[in-house]
Amino acid sequence: MRQIILDTETTGLEADRGHRIIEIGCVELANRRVTGRRFHRYLNPDRDIDEGALAVHGITRAQLEREPRFPEIADELLAFCEGAELVIHNAAFDLGFLDAELKRLPREFVPMATRCRVLDTLVLARELHPGQRNSLDALCKRYGVDNSQRELHGALLDAMILADVYLAMTGGQGALALGEGHGGDRASDSTENARPRARRGGALPVPRASDVELAAHESMLDRVAKSAGGSCLFRTL
Repeated sequence: MRQIILDTETTGLEADRGHRIIEIGCVELANRRVTGRRFHRYLNPDRDIDEGALAVHGITRAQLEREPRFPEIADELLAFCEGAELVIHNAAFDLGFLDAELKRLPREFVPMATRCRVLDTLVLARELHPGQRNSLDALCKRYGVDNSQRELHGALLDAMILADVYLAMTGGQGALALGEGHGGDRASDSTENARPRARRGGALPVPRASDVELAAHESMLDRVAKSAGGSCLFRTL
């Protein structure tokens, strides 16, 4: 299964009022492993950046003057995402901006949610932790993901952090993206280190699911049962 963890930074909060994307960051997962393939671009928005947005990401318009514009990188971005599931925190925001940029292209408009499957980790987090704070920073704290480098938001950095959070939320397999010095190409090393080692006498330790993992499992079974009309074969075994 191929997934793309995606994040954007923008000139403001409202795509329908002409705000633009200024940074796109993507991290590729294949079968829940960080592959090391990334897509990262800064973009010239041809407009000013709101003070509120500047306070969040710290990217100035002057820094973007020599960067490409979205039409120049659109085909490369779409090719990178083709056939993958997009994993986005608060997907409506990023998809709204991506669709707004795609609408400006001189071609037939096809929404990103039509081009790719989308998994919203904010929706998933709210299912797992109802009534709790589920911002990316809150989830980092809850799952023990290191976000100490996140003094300001950045699309690629946030995508890498979200990769660890997503893996932890859905299977307890974290520390694959950030735990490797942001390299991603050492995923096989982390996998090797994560394998249970035999104790004396040859017996392997049997890891037990955590409460968080059990909750995620039950949530998945609920979705399976709902899509199957109320029955879930796994629960009858």
